[in-house]
Amino acid sequence: MHTSKVATAVATATVSVALLAGCGGDSGGESKPFEGQSADDIAAKAVEATQQAKSMHMKGDTRLEDGSTVTIDVSVDQEKNCQGTIATGESEADVRHTEATLYLRGDEQYWRSALAQQPDAAQKMVPKLQGKWVRMPANDATTAGVCDKQGFIAAMDEDKSERRGMKRGSTTEVNGEQALKLTKEASGGEKLALYVATEGEPYILKTTTEGGKNPGSVTFSEYGEPVSPEQPPADQTVDLKEFAGEQQT
Repeated sequence: MHTSKVATAVATATVSVALLAGCGGDSGGESKPFEGQSADDIAAKAVEATQQAKSMHMKGDTRLEDGSTVTIDVSVDQEKNCQGTIATGESEADVRHTEATLYLRGDEQYWRSALAQQPDAAQKMVPKLQGKWVRMPANDATTAGVCDKQGFIAAMDEDKSERRGMKRGSTTEVNGEQALKLTKEASGGEKLALYVATEGEPYILKTTTEGGKNPGSVTFSEYGEPVSPEQPPADQTVDLKEFAGEQQT
């Protein structure tokens, strides 16, 4: 389960931000939780339980090959309701998805980076877009990203061979919850770790990657908690397609 393959896109017509999450690790010994079960069986159950969860909170960061860091701090449910913050480099954007609509509120650097290939448009649009919630329809392909819980987990587990051959580690604590640590050394030299809850449902509580091109970690919490983002006020909302059309007239 190597989440450096995960690229969750949050974008608007001419805007996209790629988020990469890492799955990785350490080492350990034997422990009593999941007695008699192999590490691979535990990992498979953890993926299934996480897929079945109605909602969760994801928080973490990954370093990209260019040296910049992408961070994500988002709550999401199976109905694609979501709210939180994404950031890359020095730019940051708040994201909400509610009532079949995706809203993005980026800072100045976010919009300048997003419109870097359109300098003329950026000069006109950035001062008017920063601080505003940009609206786009939920049926756009860009929503198949950070606000798509099931798609996110499916992408994490796209290559099931990557979570096979893991080893059981010790029991540790993740945000106050007991977790069994599963580890693996990947072919690229990365050390991968998957932390699985030992009480209640065997949810994934954390993944980490040490070494390699995309080191990072992601924690998962608040399983089953309601995700109820508020729709932004109309006077703070902009429809990007309509806005872009107005700037061209």
